[in-house]
Amino acid sequence: MADKLVADKHLRYILNLMAEKKKESFESVVMDHLRMNGAYWGLTTLSLLDKLGSVSEDEVVSWVMTCQHESGGFAGNTGHDPHVLYTLSAVQILALFDKLNILDVEKVSNYIAGLQNEDGSFSGDIWGEVDTRFSYIAICCLSILKCLDKINVKKAVDYIVSCKNLDGGFGCSPGAESHAGQIFCCVGALAITGNLHRVDKDLLGWWLCERQDYESGGLNGRPEKLPDVCYSWWVLSSLIMIDRVHWIEKAKLVKFILDSQDMDNGGISDRPSYTVDIFHTYFGVAGLSLLEYPGVKTIDPAYALPVHVINRILFTK
Repeated sequence: MADKLVADKHLRYILNLMAEKKKESFESVVMDHLRMNGAYWGLTTLSLLDKLGSVSEDEVVSWVMTCQHESGGFAGNTGHDPHVLYTLSAVQILALFDKLNILDVEKVSNYIAGLQNEDGSFSGDIWGEVDTRFSYIAICCLSILKCLDKINVKKAVDYIVSCKNLDGGFGCSPGAESHAGQIFCCVGALAITGNLHRVDKDLLGWWLCERQDYESGGLNGRPEKLPDVCYSWWVLSSLIMIDRVHWIEKAKLVKFILDSQDMDNGGISDRPSYTVDIFHTYFGVAGLSLLEYPGVKTIDPAYALPVHVINRILFTK
């Protein structure tokens, strides 16, 4: 059982992954189309551990820009199709390095705004899949770019609220079951647009707190599911945004995350003794940040970027 965060091991694990040259390796193959997301997870973890200087900024930034399409959107890797998911990750990576100035903001924001539908919802790309994840991504990305006025914010908010359920939670579309990941997306979008008054905070807070497994201390995404480190982010960030985070047992959750580390080789898995990956490594460290764990920088619960980065973007001229 682990009693501390092995930050140096996680640093080595992430740097090894990012330097991965063996394109035939399993992790490389399955991550190929979403490498932009993987880069965001890894780089944000490094930033939270105050180790972003360990990577070549120029190399990362130039690769990110090779993934941009004529449409203004970004793909998950060079040679793939653009999607709003990867566009947000690209913008977040550039924000980490204070390089938003190299973007053609007009082009990127027009791409995102063009994905809003008549009912206020957002499609992920030209193929038209609709999901409240895409509503959050569009709102978050446009807010970082200071272009929220390019969309119909009222319609976007009304659509999100139409996905609210009787248990206080939110689903991926109207009538879909509540899920912690979708709740983060909806609450995050409402927080960014100043609409948290549309949330039933006590009812939602109760549903989110019920996600804590009494035995392990970990959190799950919906009833009757196993606890998973990634929900340390989805659930905690939502609880912080609605001011109900004091309703869970923080010490037990910290222990669950620390116990999910690979103490020898670095990385964090979805639960203790499972195989580590970059996704859970990021969400584990981000969860510890939300829990105010020593030595981990503070992350913004709505924007999923370090607070110092968000302050630099939103509160400086």
